[in-house]
Amino acid sequence: MLLTVENLKKEFSGLVALKDVSFEVPEGGITGIIGPNGAGKTTLFNVISSILPLTGGRVVFDGKDITGLPCHRIAARGLVRTFQNVRLFKEMTVLENVLTGLHAHSAEDFWTASLHLPSSLERKMEKLRQVYRILDSLDLEKHINKLPLALPFGQRRLLEIARALAARPKLLLLDEPAAGLNRSETAALAKILHRINKSGITLLLVEHDMRLVMGIVDWLIVLDAGSIIARGKPEAVRQNPTVIRAYLGEEET
Repeated sequence: MLLTVENLKKEFSGLVALKDVSFEVPEGGITGIIGPNGAGKTTLFNVISSILPLTGGRVVFDGKDITGLPCHRIAARGLVRTFQNVRLFKEMTVLENVLTGLHAHSAEDFWTASLHLPSSLERKMEKLRQVYRILDSLDLEKHINKLPLALPFGQRRLLEIARALAARPKLLLLDEPAAGLNRSETAALAKILHRINKSGITLLLVEHDMRLVMGIVDWLIVLDAGSIIARGKPEAVRQNPTVIRAYLGEEET
């Protein structure tokens, strides 16, 4: 398994947000996490990526315990995430935003860079080529010199994904990637996520759009009140009476 979380617990001043959450994410597929508002989905992403400290439990990624490691070290190992609320550098261009995603894997030393040696220039050119390939794959290459706020919201979502891809993830955590998108944008996003997955990147996403979730995930986990209430293949989970009462029934009324 690429990711294993064991008995995760998270409390805020005595309030239990996650209670003994355990699951595995197989390498190579797309796993979805659903649940009603307040179920603990974003908190789960925050503790996995070490933005928030755990109260208990552990996180194992790619065979190594990463519990409590700093965010940048987790990202450097290949576990990268996006956010529910788009977080971009507003004063940087599209190109510059994506270049920041390469930072986790930058091994160039100060003296090599400052002396402008040929090896340093070649590495810079390779970084630019990587960024152009990513932007081209998301149809953002024509916006490279624009600031994020000049882009429609849907393209800002894609820009955040582009920056995450620049960090060369093995596992990409996507927190509600379809939030704020219209139906055609969501359909386009589904195709993009399929392409990303087919390129060899495992995906774990939190999402409310059930049409998107049921159309792309291989495995589904349902959270409610900080606990897992169901897991399995999407169609089996969809027919689970507990899930219908807790979540799907609310979506259909």
